[in-house]
Amino acid sequence: MSQLSFEGVQPHADAHPGRSAAPLKTQLLKWIGNKQRFAHEICGLFPSDFGTYYEPFLGSAAVLATLAPKSAVASDALGPLVEIWQALRSQPSTIKSWYRERWLRITPEGKIACYEAVKASYNRTPNAADLLFISRACYGGVVRFRRRDGAISTPCGAHNPVRPEAFDRRVDLWHGRTRGTVFLHSDFEPVMDQARRGDLVYCDPPYTHTQAILYGAQGFDLARLLATIERCKSRGVYVALSIDGTKKSGDLLCEVPIPGGLFEREAFVNCGRSMLRRFQMRGESLESEEVRDRLLLTY
Repeated sequence: MSQLSFEGVQPHADAHPGRSAAPLKTQLLKWIGNKQRFAHEICGLFPSDFGTYYEPFLGSAAVLATLAPKSAVASDALGPLVEIWQALRSQPSTIKSWYRERWLRITPEGKIACYEAVKASYNRTPNAADLLFISRACYGGVVRFRRRDGAISTPCGAHNPVRPEAFDRRVDLWHGRTRGTVFLHSDFEPVMDQARRGDLVYCDPPYTHTQAILYGAQGFDLARLLATIERCKSRGVYVALSIDGTKKSGDLLCEVPIPGGLFEREAFVNCGRSMLRRFQMRGESLESEEVRDRLLLTY
């Protein structure tokens, strides 16, 4: 498997025709592990031509929105998260109302109280509207779920959540960039099994070395994903997989069991400092905790 250096590389000139690989600078959701800052570089290594785009670990949808494909299927195992994306596609005004109504509860002295009330509401009855606000207001986008009961436990962030007017503009932008996408609440396997020859699947699953406290990570089975990727490859589906790369500024290579012959190329993506480690270490500046993702390609 040949290794490509990803640092400082410009998007390939043969990127998907009609697809912009320019950086998309505005996030809709804050979400741990999202690829917003370097999604355009990932897109630049996608095949020059493909059919339907699939993203079965959707999260913040950074790569999807950067690519803005005409035809896509995106899914996630977290129901309220998928409901946010479904509402964005069909009723963007609803997304705006959800956020504005909760943001208006904030007082200069009561940001934390407002956040905790919304978090308690979500933990009583998980729902898209509360999760939307939590993702924008929690510490660093680290939406952490307790192992014992699935409740969100992340504290309020130090930052002020973006104003509704600015959030509305983000909704309009992201609505346009995801209008060709069908959003599904589903496990990854049946979604990936829909892909056919010439389609492209991008996988960004929970990382085995860093994300055990995040939703879905406790029950995630990497071996099952790799078997699903192998079936995709045998059908002529292109697959790109983001997975653990290096941490501690490149000193530690995360060992992940990857079958020989499944992937043809790999690249390393410089992600900067780990927000999850900063959260775990109470906000310290982590000079030695820079991480790089591996991007594995079946083509």
